Amino acid sequence: MRKLPPLRALQVFEAAARQQHFSKAADELCITQSAVSHQVRVLEEYFGEQLFDRQGRKLQLTQKGHGLFLELERIFNELSDLNLKVRDTPNQQLCLAVYSSFSVKWLIPRLADFRRQYPSVKIRLEMITQDPDLSTSTADIFIAGKLNQRGYWQQLLHKERLIPVCSPNFYLKWRDISLSNFQQQALLVVDEGPLGLDWHKWSSAHQIPLDNEQQHVFSHIVMAIEAAIAGQGLALAPDFMVAGDITTGRLVALNLPDVHTGFEFTFFCKQRRLSEPAIAAFSSWLKSQA
Repeated sequence: MRKLPPLRALQVFEAAARQQHFSKAADELCITQSAVSHQVRVLEEYFGEQLFDRQGRKLQLTQKGHGLFLELERIFNELSDLNLKVRDTPNQQLCLAVYSSFSVKWLIPRLADFRRQYPSVKIRLEMITQDPDLSTSTADIFIAGKLNQRGYWQQLLHKERLIPVCSPNFYLKWRDISLSNFQQQALLVVDEGPLGLDWHKWSSAHQIPLDNEQQHVFSHIVMAIEAAIAGQGLALAPDFMVAGDITTGRLVALNLPDVHTGFEFTFFCKQRRLSEPAIAAFSSWLKSQA
């Protein structure tokens, strides 16, 4: 008979190690935080090894704990694959964590084409405003900006290039908008948090001072784009996100310099799951759209 460690404790430890947080592991497993602590103690007593360094609220794996986590992650992934193989039920329902701006202005208008080509694959969108933890507990697949995540396959979709845009009516009112009269325009500024204000980044990149008296600040690029469509001023928008608005005449691309932010929209999925039919189909479709 095989001598196995307590299996429930292994499952709880793997979740806590992956999340690096007892309360998040508790939420994932639908148990209490104290139950997580108890199961981790059970495992530590069984092995006679400390698996976590606890420094106040900070949780870090010890060397032994890290080694155990890597092996358990591999084993649980293989068990998950085996479960699907034995049941002969490949996962046709995918949760996609995606930036809300990318989703609203680029992905959603195209999803009808994906559903037409792959009607059996169901995509659930989980909107995010910042890079999430790349974890199967968060989503099956991701469109984010992180790079070189261990165990994840990645596919570049778009490099962010911001172009100045405004509504056709706003443009016609001035007959022309150029650097000669640029300072008289209202700017629709997006506050990108740690990345800074987009128009200020544009100003710094081209060494053009911003003397515009009217600067309206938005917390999200989609709001700034909609304000531009409504004729409220000039916005900086990712070129691929407003291509449809420009084609349909809702926006005009201005003869002003653009700016590359260095941000890259990238598709991620677990390397081991890339061959799953649903994920392979979505990845292939994304590549054809990008």
